[in-house]
Amino acid sequence: MTILTLPRQRGTSLLEVLITMVLVAFGLLGIAAFQAKAQVGSIEAYQRAQAVLLLEDLQSRISGNSGQANAYLTTTALGTGDALPLDCGSVAAGSTRDLCEWSAALKGASEVKAGAMIGAMIGARGCVSQVQAKDDSPGVCRHAIYLVTVAWQGMHPTIAPAFACGRDAYGADTNRRAISVRVAVGLPNCI
Repeated sequence: MTILTLPRQRGTSLLEVLITMVLVAFGLLGIAAFQAKAQVGSIEAYQRAQAVLLLEDLQSRISGNSGQANAYLTTTALGTGDALPLDCGSVAAGSTRDLCEWSAALKGASEVKAGAMIGAMIGARGCVSQVQAKDDSPGVCRHAIYLVTVAWQGMHPTIAPAFACGRDAYGADTNRRAISVRVAVGLPNCI
């Protein structure tokens, strides 16, 4: 009796290796995409943290010089694109110097690397507006309230902020980020 032997299949393991390599490649591409998104998120978080620091800086300057709080009002955005100098040593002390130093900080002058100012957000701008004027009339005693806003360019589109500071300065308004804080200036002699 003769026994028939079937020819052995060859190449099955090579096909399995090829499929495994394709699956691993797609997995690595997914990891790379996730890493890129995480990097963008990290940059956005860094910029927001810098904006909070700059907000707190001007908030404390206004609170420390509350008698001259109206002098901190801005008609145009400070920071990127303004005409204020980076060296504020020759600027008179008080609100004028405070705004000059704040503008330099918005431009990133606090950290310079290879001649480029990198100490702030991308395209940082700051604005100060008055929300409520003070009224120290007897029986009224209304505090002055100021709105300090910092705006910058985000890395990806999102919902446009309601604040006007920096509007139309970053291309599509959905790339603009802005945060603000209200500063209340008290009336010590008011009852």
